[in-house]
Amino acid sequence: MAKSGLFAIRDVGSLIHETAEEGTELKKAVGVVQLTAMGVGAIIGTGIFVVIGKGSGIAGPAVVLSFALAAVACVFSALSYAELASSIPVSGSAYTYTYATMGEIVAWIIGWDLILEYGVSVAGIAIGWGGNLNAFLDAAFGVALPDAISKSPEDGGVFNLPAVFIVLAITLLLIRGVTESARANLVMVVVKLVVLIFFLAVAFANFSTGNFHPFAPAGVDGVTAAAAIIFFAYIGFDAVSTGSEEARNPARDLPWAIIGSLGICTVFYILTAVGALGIASPDQMKDSDAPLAAALDQGAGMSWAAGILALGAVVAITSVVLVIFYGQTRIFFAMCRDGLLPRRMAKVNPRYGTPARLTVVLGVLIAVLAALIPLGTIVELVNIGTLFAFVLVNIGVIVLRRTKPDMPRPYRVPWSPVLPLIGIGFAVYLMSDLPLDTWIRFGVWLVAGLVIYALYGYRHSRLRQEAAAAPSAARPEDDPS
Repeated sequence: MAKSGLFAIRDVGSLIHETAEEGTELKKAVGVVQLTAMGVGAIIGTGIFVVIGKGSGIAGPAVVLSFALAAVACVFSALSYAELASSIPVSGSAYTYTYATMGEIVAWIIGWDLILEYGVSVAGIAIGWGGNLNAFLDAAFGVALPDAISKSPEDGGVFNLPAVFIVLAITLLLIRGVTESARANLVMVVVKLVVLIFFLAVAFANFSTGNFHPFAPAGVDGVTAAAAIIFFAYIGFDAVSTGSEEARNPARDLPWAIIGSLGICTVFYILTAVGALGIASPDQMKDSDAPLAAALDQGAGMSWAAGILALGAVVAITSVVLVIFYGQTRIFFAMCRDGLLPRRMAKVNPRYGTPARLTVVLGVLIAVLAALIPLGTIVELVNIGTLFAFVLVNIGVIVLRRTKPDMPRPYRVPWSPVLPLIGIGFAVYLMSDLPLDTWIRFGVWLVAGLVIYALYGYRHSRLRQEAAAAPSAARPEDDPS
């Protein structure tokens, strides 16, 4: 018997059936190539263009091992996402999977967590986009936008116009349709991979092993400490699962896209780390905001290439904004359709096949956030939110294997529950390394979410309303005799 009350569980068949309801039916328009490109688009962003310098400053040349270790930490959760995405092809990602395994209150908590994670992430990435746009304009044309329209009030400006521009531009693209968004993302992914291939070609043409000694100056501790930072450069593959409902063949395509995008990015990350160290020392990169450009400038003597790397960074970050914002809208859409947030927001535009109203509201809110607020350390909330989701998704696989053993699973995590348990262990370990302030902010956000659930979500829950209506619908008519 299904749990009731706060821990009421959504039936998987019912979740899938609702995806075909008139008025809330999303357009099935993306295949494995577009889905994989979404994953690559979400993962390869500021991480590869920035974090490599910070990681090498901690681990030295052994940062190559840190990239591999971070990938291993992600792969266990990626396998669990692949199983649940292929088995429950419904928008909402970790929120929906939790609703089907651990109940409504836990689903609300993770959904509320993901709203913060994705929303803060989009705003923060948009601010980073503005900074990289200025770097590109300076490197290519020797000009830059004035502080008044490129920084928040707290940072000495009036508002961040580039951040507002990119958020609103992506909002319009997402309203137009998932097909158009996926095509634009695919083009941007190709551009940034070409830029990275250009970097690799130059780096290996000027390669030297001199910078690899000593290989691990900080030992194993340095490798693991750097991996904890580099881990967040891999975040994004989970956004692929938010596209479950719009995939033409989710059972086949989603596992390939989730695991494939993580694999592609891992190869590029490790090759880029090796190439960068082949032309520049960790000391030359560790303090730079653009370590790859610094490696080309100081190591290969190609200062003109900084403009190309800056352009690659702008394109890379644009695709990250697109995919993460897309994921935000689909999670919000699923919560609205379930009644935990206003259901009228889940209305799909009949012309574009997208939740246009919801997308506009989120776009405006995120644009205001990006324009006026310097995010600073609050971005660490993205990290704790993502790791929290990883924990619940891995638990979800274990729970569904026990409660629904006969449910069709096009993809199955091998050696379950061992691999999901390892995924949980990695996530908890990395969460334990986050600052106390981050935990406090996270706790405050969750408490605020529980208040909203108590005042609105609990009473308006579609599952609870349908359960209340069922007994009266089944009651026989009074006998007139």
